[in-house]
Amino acid sequence: MSDFLARISARAKADKKTIVLPESTDIRTLKATAMILEQGIANIILVGDRDKIMELAGDLDISGATIVNPATSEKFDDYVNTFYELRKHKGMTLEKAREIMKDELYWGAMMVKKGDADGMVAGAAHSTADTLRPALQIIKTAPGTKLVSAFFIMVVPNCEYGENGTFLYADSGLVENPDADQLSEIAISSAKSFRQLVQAEPRVAMLSYSSYGSAKSELTEKVVEATRLAKEKAPELLLNGELQVDAAIIPAIAKTKAPGSPLQGRANTLIFPDLNSGNIAYKLTQRLAKAEAYGPITQVLQNPLTIFREDVLQKILLVS
Repeated sequence: MSDFLARISARAKADKKTIVLPESTDIRTLKATAMILEQGIANIILVGDRDKIMELAGDLDISGATIVNPATSEKFDDYVNTFYELRKHKGMTLEKAREIMKDELYWGAMMVKKGDADGMVAGAAHSTADTLRPALQIIKTAPGTKLVSAFFIMVVPNCEYGENGTFLYADSGLVENPDADQLSEIAISSAKSFRQLVQAEPRVAMLSYSSYGSAKSELTEKVVEATRLAKEKAPELLLNGELQVDAAIIPAIAKTKAPGSPLQGRANTLIFPDLNSGNIAYKLTQRLAKAEAYGPITQVLQNPLTIFREDVLQKILLVS
């Protein structure tokens, strides 16, 4: 376990939360459940039919988990009515709401909305879009925020850059082509997420293929404007741009490409101009630098939602 995960795990154990895992028919979910319960990281709620879940679990010890079947739950009608009220302005009917609330992802999101769980982790057996849709319809954004975005925490082994090799990459999972205002919102939200998860001061770089006007185009001007807006909205942040990535994270390069930058080549929170660059960067870092990649994790929802794909679901403790 990396130092980053060890710190997160210790914090989770000290303030144990209840996490709902709706994808209980995926064996990886049950393996994660057994691991989390054994280590005392979180309380777990599984969604689905008890007999099917226990049969799939086999020798895995998931006896400490709560299993909820939407079809037989005493809260079914309450959840249906709540969903109907949330979506009736969009043409939702009670009949349709009853069908939708049988879906495990919608059920899990509603558990979070109603306070029956502190957060939800999903995405092992569903696409990002299918996982996000219930959250956006039910959990919604936190007060005072405009945009839901997603980030990855990247932990690079034997790395002197960032926060001892730990970085936040955003948006690397959700917002395809943010405009300048949206990009500024992503930067501000990401700084808060970095501080919360890594427990270190965020140093935010607004990335581009240009440093301090070394190139000029519509693409670079978007980043310049986003930087201006972010500084205007959150003047307390240590934030700078537009910067090429080497000028953002390597002190020696920063001295020549971005002299006077307050980041001094020590950025740990990297804001990419679009989803293309952010997604490519996280995958390159993961594969070539053998980095640990945790996410995508959504930010600025009222309650936590983490989308884990592949076997990284077993790092579920991140949401606690």
